[in-house]
Amino acid sequence: MSFLCFQSPDPGKVRPLRTPPYPSSLPPWRDANTQQGKQGRATETAVKRYHIGSTGTSGADPNRHNCDGSGGSTSFPRPSPRKSMLTYILSFLPLSDQKEASLVSRAWYCAAQNALRETNVQYNIPVSSASLPAIKSLGLRGITCISLTNLDDSPASHEVLECVAYHLGPHLQSLCLSGGSPSEAAFVALILGCPALRILDLSGCNSLFTSGMLLAQPETAQRVQQVLSGLCELNLAGLWDLTDLSFNRLSSCAPSLERLSLAYCHLTFELGPAWGSLGPQDSSPSQLSFHNLLRFVKERAGRLHALDLSGTGLLPEALQALGQVAGLQLQELSLNGCQDLSTEAVAALCRLQSGLISLDLGGCSGLADGALVAISRGLGHLQRLSLRKLQRLTDAGCTALGGLQELQILDLAECCLVSGWGLAQALGSGHRAPAPLASLSLAYCASLKDASVLSLISVLSPSLRVLDLSSCVALTNRTLQAICAYLTHLSVLRLAWCKELQDWGLLGLGEPSEEPTQEPQLHQELEHQASGPKEPPQPQGPSLLMLRALQELDLTACSKLTDASLAKVLQFPQLKQLSLSLLPALTDKGLVAVAKGCPSLEHLVLSHCSLLSDEGWAQAASSWPRLRHLNLSSCSQLTEQTLDTIGQACKQLRMLDVSMCPGISMAAIRHFQAQLPQVACIQSRFVGGADLTLTL
Repeated sequence: MSFLCFQSPDPGKVRPLRTPPYPSSLPPWRDANTQQGKQGRATETAVKRYHIGSTGTSGADPNRHNCDGSGGSTSFPRPSPRKSMLTYILSFLPLSDQKEASLVSRAWYCAAQNALRETNVQYNIPVSSASLPAIKSLGLRGITCISLTNLDDSPASHEVLECVAYHLGPHLQSLCLSGGSPSEAAFVALILGCPALRILDLSGCNSLFTSGMLLAQPETAQRVQQVLSGLCELNLAGLWDLTDLSFNRLSSCAPSLERLSLAYCHLTFELGPAWGSLGPQDSSPSQLSFHNLLRFVKERAGRLHALDLSGTGLLPEALQALGQVAGLQLQELSLNGCQDLSTEAVAALCRLQSGLISLDLGGCSGLADGALVAISRGLGHLQRLSLRKLQRLTDAGCTALGGLQELQILDLAECCLVSGWGLAQALGSGHRAPAPLASLSLAYCASLKDASVLSLISVLSPSLRVLDLSSCVALTNRTLQAICAYLTHLSVLRLAWCKELQDWGLLGLGEPSEEPTQEPQLHQELEHQASGPKEPPQPQGPSLLMLRALQELDLTACSKLTDASLAKVLQFPQLKQLSLSLLPALTDKGLVAVAKGCPSLEHLVLSHCSLLSDEGWAQAASSWPRLRHLNLSSCSQLTEQTLDTIGQACKQLRMLDVSMCPGISMAAIRHFQAQLPQVACIQSRFVGGADLTLTL
């Protein structure tokens, strides 16, 4: 008997599902906890696809299926007003909680189906014979989006592919074979069984293109073309054996293609006026050439809207040639890691492709401020912009960002010359409303200081939900308190390695006196506040408690933080991800307080917290029944007792890291694995006594 696991949009959300057959009175996952298996585990992952411009995977119309997804084998009555009300109420819950609620009764199960059949849910299915019952079950539910892992050319893989084609193929719209090694014949047979396919991911499937004979037979290619007539997105990233001939054969089978990824393929460039003038008969059987790609783009200019050429070494002349293609109106373009691109080429692109809404130029080290000025002038509708790792970008260039009035996502991470002043000036210019930024990353920008960040925070839009200031080592409590005062709607805050943050900043208190005689007294005051009566905290200024919508918080290596603040401010019922790694002062007392204040945690990282012990986990573990990912590496005081505690309390755990924990033996880990067979991965490097302590 195999397992299915459901994972919701947030990382780590997993719910066990039961494989068929099952009684019509029970949901298909009702008795999952009583039927356990170590292999054939599939996971259902809600994904939002940002590459190639897709905003979500396609799915079948829920109205075409009955409540159990069987398409007619079991009939349920039309939803009553009571069920409609239940559906509305359940829609406010996280996806994993909706799954749990569907176990209450038949009425609740039917009411939850709208959410559980969301169109952006992907099922990750390991390729093994143990997955066959799960695949048949998914076929009954009309699943439209799957990813096959561990795919090879073995007989078991062939059997799984045949099962997928038969049970899932007729309604499958998104298929991912990334990193697999199927045979050409098995791949063709699978594709022929998927007539509704719209998204196909073959990234890393080099085995399909090694021989150069894929779809070489005209009759086979014709049959595949009939099946792939509706294919809109094709991912061929990382295919080093891809050639002009094999690319042309495959792309000719997808006449409706709108999104194409050739990221990190070995693209060759032959400079000259003949670019794009060569015909299909000139296609190379041994290399993937730019002139062949350019010919393809010219042929598909009317349909092609998204292109990913990251890591291909695209030359400036090649980029200009792409931009000049008649009729081409790109909406999304990714050129990450194309280090030879010039500012002039980017400026030409912006003039010629003014309709771009997403542009990734991260790692294009030849670009400077002029490129950002050209982007601001030419791409007025840009919504997503990545300039990560542009070492020559300065504040002067950032001032041009004020012209991007529709910008929602901005990534300036690792731009070491950016201090924030230019961005603050751009967003704070009074003659225009600030861009509706929802996500901003300034991670690893070493030039950021409190003064510039304070100026920036005051002009950021209230729509900001994600802020990443990781490794901005000069930032202090002033920045943190400004974030708490102005950006109260944040759902993700990353402050890893901001080592100047102190308890005072988290608590919203004034800075203590720097006189040495005052220090012991002030520390005692913090300890008293953290361990005093259990009334709600009453900070004197903006504290971390003001960020009530937080779902992810990263305080890794903020080494000056102690229990005094962590126990008092980490009280977020909705928090799902938390990292407190490398906090040398975190003790059992703080751990227990965090467990009580953040009961919804699903992803917790506590590596290198050497003061945590078995006693602390004995009190904390019961507060985290939803925990799925747990990292306890290098927690030197933990023993197998903690493993037993976690095994009894955290039944939903899927990933555990106890590497370099000297008090835990391999025998204890094997016992834990037997206790919780659903744990898919246990990292246990150097357990049992290796002395590999990390010194900060």
